Amino acid sequence: MIRATLCGRFLFVWKENMQLNALIGKKTYQKQGFLQDGTRVPLTGVTVAGNVITQIKTQDKEGYNSIQLGMDAKKRTNKAIFGHVQKALNSPKQTSETDPAVTRTTIPSPKYFKEVRVEDIAGAVLGTEVAVGEIFTAGDIIDVTGVSKGKGWAGGVKRYHFKGGPRTHGQSDRERAPGSIGQTTTPGRVYRGKKMAGRMGSDRVTVKNLEVIDITNDGVLLIRGLVPGRINSLLLVKKVGENKKFVPLYSEPEAEPEQKDIPADETVVNDETETVKEPESVQTLTAQPDQESDTETKNAEPVQSDIQAENKDVAQGEPAASTKPDGSEATTVNKEVVE
Repeated sequence: MIRATLCGRFLFVWKENMQLNALIGKKTYQKQGFLQDGTRVPLTGVTVAGNVITQIKTQDKEGYNSIQLGMDAKKRTNKAIFGHVQKALNSPKQTSETDPAVTRTTIPSPKYFKEVRVEDIAGAVLGTEVAVGEIFTAGDIIDVTGVSKGKGWAGGVKRYHFKGGPRTHGQSDRERAPGSIGQTTTPGRVYRGKKMAGRMGSDRVTVKNLEVIDITNDGVLLIRGLVPGRINSLLLVKKVGENKKFVPLYSEPEAEPEQKDIPADETVVNDETETVKEPESVQTLTAQPDQESDTETKNAEPVQSDIQAENKDVAQGEPAASTKPDGSEATTVNKEVVE
């Protein structure tokens, strides 16, 4: 839409883009979190993913510009909504008579519909899904509209915070009484809108100036504060401004994996520590040298005893027997005299 304004001798002309500033949401959960400055804040999770443009109203046809949004899926819908959805998806009109495979359950239909007025509809495409990041960012100021929880019949003290009557001077039955509800002859009636006991809750309520703290990857807005309605109730989230002093939500840094000390007899395979055991054959081979050394030690003991005996005989003058290469024995006499 092209707008123009005259200021003195100057004519200012500008073009406004599509200003879709609201989405349908569902209240998902409530929790608490901490900001980076250490402030603890209440958080409400509102799912706004899956908004689809189901109808575009123009100034020429309907008299105003607006975009109709649809959210969530309905298992089975009536014929009116079924035809409306077919038109939004630009699909040819089909019925069970022309095509038996087409029923009111084959084409998914949105469960909720909401209309949002905009200044310009340029850029809006029928049947497309609206991305959450195109509408909201962290730090936005929003208004949330929904239906409050039903409380049933409530008295004036709970409903409007009446003070009640005195507890003393015989007023035992007036502690939570509403008191006077009007005058006498003039006007002779009770004014419309008088605060009295009655049904409490189940009203359309708008909580203003809430703040978007963070947006998750699955399209959930983390809103600072509480919103009306019960869990899974329908909400309308509308952007009204931005917080210039925005403090983001604190998130714990990702912990680096610890490096464990791997023993010498362990190896790392696919980032997992496994103990490598030696085969039995290797254990047998490593044990053989020990057995051989024990055998050599046992055999060496009698040889040493024989040598000591020969040396003793030689010292006494007796010849010691020796073996020649041809196998015959040779006698040698030690000429040294052992004193």
